[in-house]
Parts: sequence; C-alpha cells; structure tokens
Amino acid sequence: MKSSNQPESEPQLNRRNFLKTTSTAVVGGTLLGGLAIERSAFAAGDDTVKIALIGCGGRGTGACDQTLRAAGKGVKLIAMGDISKEHLEKSLDSIKESAANDKHEDLIDVPEERQFVGWDAYQKAIELADVVILATPPGIRPIHLEAAVNAGKNIFSEKPLATDAPGIRKVLAAAKLAKEKNLKVAVGLQRHHHPAYIETIKRIQDGDIGEVLSMRCYWNGQRPWQHPRKPGMTEMQYQMMNWYYFTWICGDHIVEQHIHNLDVCNWIKGTHPVKAYGMGGAQKPRTSDDGEIYDHHAVEFEYADGTRMFSQCRHMMHCWDSVAEHATGTLGTADMADGGQFLIKGKNPYQFSQRGHINAWQEEHYPFWDAIRNNKDYNELEYGAHSTLTAIMGRMSTYSGKVITWDEALNSTVNLGPDQYSWDGKPQPAVGADGLYPMAMPGDPDWLKKIV
Repeated sequence: MKSSNQPESEPQLNRRNFLKTTSTAVVGGTLLGGLAIERSAFAAGDDTVKIALIGCGGRGTGACDQTLRAAGKGVKLIAMGDISKEHLEKSLDSIKESAANDKHEDLIDVPEERQFVGWDAYQKAIELADVVILATPPGIRPIHLEAAVNAGKNIFSEKPLATDAPGIRKVLAAAKLAKEKNLKVAVGLQRHHHPAYIETIKRIQDGDIGEVLSMRCYWNGQRPWQHPRKPGMTEMQYQMMNWYYFTWICGDHIVEQHIHNLDVCNWIKGTHPVKAYGMGGAQKPRTSDDGEIYDHHAVEFEYADGTRMFSQCRHMMHCWDSVAEHATGTLGTADMADGGQFLIKGKNPYQFSQRGHINAWQEEHYPFWDAIRNNKDYNELEYGAHSTLTAIMGRMSTYSGKVITWDEALNSTVNLGPDQYSWDGKPQPAVGADGLYPMAMPGDPDWLKKIV
C-alpha cells in the first residue's frame, strides 16, 4: 500500500533545482536582500543531494533509513557523526543492510574519512551535507540545530528539542533564522503525520465533540534500558552512555517521551498551556544507575481559556500501562491511542477505520522531502519548541512543587549543561556520599534555585 503522505509524483531532485529552492527566500513577493545565497545549499559540485546523520543510535539509524526511502533517487548518505565509533559503525552496518533490502545500496557512500567521531563530529558532518539528520540525545540538540541553521542546511531533527529554557530560547532563535533562510526543518513529533491523529483532531477542532472542556494524556510504561558503569569510566563517559537517566541530557522522561502526548493536547488546543501544577518523585528503590530522574510525574496543565489537561507519565514495572490521549467536550469524547483505536463518542460518533499498519515515523519524512523538492514553506521548529517547553514546564513544577507559569519557564536562566561539552567536561550531577545521585526535592529552598 502506498504511504498516504507520499507525493503522487516527485520532480527530479538534483543540485540545480535544489539550489533554486533552498537559496531563494521570498517575503511579500520581495527577495530577502539582506541574506546571502547559501554556499552550503550543496556541498560539492555534482547533482547529488548529500545527507549527513549526526547521532548514530537506534533512533538516528531509523530516521536515516526512513529519510532515504522518502527521498528516493538523487540523494546519498555521505557522512555520519557520533561521539562513539562503535555506535557509528553499528549504525552504518544497519543502514547498509536496510539499503540492500530496499535495493538502494547506491544511496550509501560513507567511507572512513567521512565517519566522524568525537564532540566536534557534528561540525565536520554538517559542513559536507545539504540535509542533516539530528538524532543525538536532546541536551545537545540546541547546539546542533543552531550550527545547522547557521550553515544553511535543511534539517530533520528528532524530538525533544532541548532540556532547559536556555536551550529552548536557542531553538526559537534558530527557528526564526531558518524561516528567513527558507530552510526546511522537520521535527520528529510523528503523530502530526499519522492519518488517524490528523483526522480525529480535525474532527475535534471542527466541533464534533463540542467545546473542549478537558484533556487527559498518558505515557505510563516500563523502565527503559540501563547501562551499568564500567571500570575506568569518567563521569562524562558514564553519563553519556546512561544519558536517559540524567536531566541535563535527557530532560527526564516527561520531556524525552511524554512530550508526544503533551504535543497532541497542544495540537488539539492550537496553543500551549500557561501554567503547570505538578507532583512527582521516585518510588522504586534506587541505585546509582537510576541517575537523578523521577519514575513518575503527574501534572495538571492550564490553558489561557481555562481548559485543563491532566497528564501522567510513569516508569514502573507491573503497573497499569497506557500511551494515549483523550479529550472531553460538551457533545462527546475523543480517544486517541497509539497503536490502538481512534474513537469519537457522543453526538457525532466516529471511528478511524483505515486498514494496514501505519508507520508514522516513515510518514513524517514524505512532506519534508516534498517541501524540499517543491520549495514549500516547512518549519516545524516553533511548535516543536513549544511542546518541548510544555514538558520542561511540567518537570519544573514536579521538581519544585511550585506552580510554574509559561513565562517563568521560558525565561528561566537555569542552565543544566556541563561546564564544557567534551570528554573533559564536568556534568553538574555528581554521586553523593550514599552512592546515589541527588534528586530534586520539592519544597526545598536550596533545590528551588537549581530548578526555576
């Protein structure tokens, strides 16, 4: 079955027409005279659109496979970058295997001299590419987004886009500059490209459940991977290997995973919330490999019109699991379950009934490449940043025990990052005398200044 978002016909993608679409920005019918034509629209003097993958973990590998399928002829993966040589080589082997299965081995050309390893690998890969895939852990993403936009590259970026407010402000500035440069930027909030979500939310916004009174959303599931410390590891090496469990690099699971559900509720409302009232903690007995994050968060978000969104995310074994979103209106209810049914009940009943598996991770790449080919406006950074900040605002509330406003979250000066992004850098979290990483303590004045 043909993917629903795939264009019926695709114009030939080559250096000449790509250069035309990526270097000419028009506002109100007038060429943006203050912007130089980007020399980086194509990295070399041939007709191949060059792709670079930055961040070679499982999600980066998958995103690269998917963008190659969506782009088709006229593109080539020519560079990869990661802080781990082992990750890069494993990813390249997987991409080659997938390309062989899809019979497009000719789209892979990443010799050893274009396999970049280290903290500066992103700079080297960006320089060579026309389109970059950013799939590192999210704490580093604002740096990479800024660099890619400054270099004039079209971008597919995974979510979330940052882990703290300074990072969000950097992303919003990049979003503005990307629009001025007429760059195409996709963000991996793939529910926006899932036909069931698109249709159900359109019906909600068209009034099928009446006025939306409240929403509920969940990412309640099992504890993900953990990587025990290896002998001789530095603190930065350990935290990067175990990145999911450190707020500066992950954002906590309310940011890293639950962002998808929060994003759907923002989509329904067409805006972001203005306040967060949260609580959370860690109930499971902890070890040092659990890092500093919570294992449960519960947040009530308030929108400007008074609508409330009730949010839960949890990592606990043998508990009730749910990854879903729900809306209640004056005329009915809507239920949206990832991998499940999409239903509207009430005055205007509806059930999404398309047959066959829908891979939204694949679907999200088709409109991105359609925008590149046909010079369509395409920039998902702003709403991606707003959904990321929604999650950060929720975490700030659960960590502090305070009501947090949108403006407080956006304007926070708390920077969670290390003193430098290198193997010599020192992350802020450090193991205490009890062998555990300290966790945020709601209501503690000393903790509050580290959070808000």
